[in-house]
Amino acid sequence: MDYLEHLWLFFVILFGVIVMPGMDMAYILGSALTGGIRMGFIAVAGIVAGAAYHVTIGTLGIGTVLKLMPSVFNLMLLTGSIYIAWIGWSILKHAEPIHFNTESQVQTPRATFRRGVLTNMLNPKAYLFTLAVFPQFFRPEYGSLATQALIMWMIIAVTQLAVYGSVVLAAQGVRGWFAIKPNTGLIIGRVVGIMLMLSAAWTAVSSWRKL
Repeated sequence: MDYLEHLWLFFVILFGVIVMPGMDMAYILGSALTGGIRMGFIAVAGIVAGAAYHVTIGTLGIGTVLKLMPSVFNLMLLTGSIYIAWIGWSILKHAEPIHFNTESQVQTPRATFRRGVLTNMLNPKAYLFTLAVFPQFFRPEYGSLATQALIMWMIIAVTQLAVYGSVVLAAQGVRGWFAIKPNTGLIIGRVVGIMLMLSAAWTAVSSWRKL
């Protein structure tokens, strides 16, 4: 297998992971529906920036250390689930009918970006990818680990932009339909918030059992 085939296999696996609905997608969808296309893409930027953290720990071998110390890893998942639950509660609490005369300002762009970064950094699915998949694609014959990591992060970033950007654009289209039934935005905000809280609860229970 040459290097391009190697990277293509990485992309195929990565794409399958990213398109699966999870915390990152739910947060981006909620941001786009409640704050509009600008907030949606700011949330995407936060998720992409957060992915750099996982690439870094995978490259430095910290992922291997976490794998050898499951109690520390499970504690990190538990901490992450609490944070995600808080985000879900915030979205649920601030859900409101969508008005199209102005963009809904549920939170500032800086807060949206920061939450996007932390959502990805604490996402259990991202950690599982870092531990189980990412290290397997490092090969000494393909050059320095730093260069390989940078290339894989660029693939991750482009894939996230394509997939999550499509989610934002789709959400923007749905917002047009909400102009007829603005109260639907209230329902969607509550659904997204509940989804995040349930996902966080499941992660917390699973992690707690393993501690």
